[in-house]
Amino acid sequence: MSVGTHLENANPVIFQRSDVRRQTASDEDEDVHDPIDDREIFDLIRSINDPEHPLSLEELNVVEQVRVKVNDADSNVNVEFTPTIPHCSMVTLIGLSIKVKLLRSLPDRFKIDVHITPGTHASEEAVNKQLADKERVAAALENSSLLEVVNQCLSARSVS
Repeated sequence: MSVGTHLENANPVIFQRSDVRRQTASDEDEDVHDPIDDREIFDLIRSINDPEHPLSLEELNVVEQVRVKVNDADSNVNVEFTPTIPHCSMVTLIGLSIKVKLLRSLPDRFKIDVHITPGTHASEEAVNKQLADKERVAAALENSSLLEVVNQCLSARSVS
């Protein structure tokens, strides 16, 4: 799903996907308190589609489980993501896609912080400020064209 006419990173390094987490009996038991953990958040965002390549954010190493931190008791989720190149023009769209996926998937009690891994993007500070601003995120999602692209990033990819 190419958004622009030329690819900024035409030959990205592709990483192997991690194994799918196995469900246990206690995971399925509604009577057992099951706090949300780092792996659960990673599992929610790992398959988000990259806006330029037919690859997931996990396959491009944009998201990694080690960069996800959850404090279920305090209702905080912190996700760092790493663009594939320092001048990636899709970085805000990627961050917005991660944030929207988590907003749609988690209970309202969670505060979600999505930001760029420090030192990995030229516009890190400006993008992080946009992603942290609730009004700017809401305004972005009111733009039907932008929302359509975010939804494409979040849609299940057809397997060939």
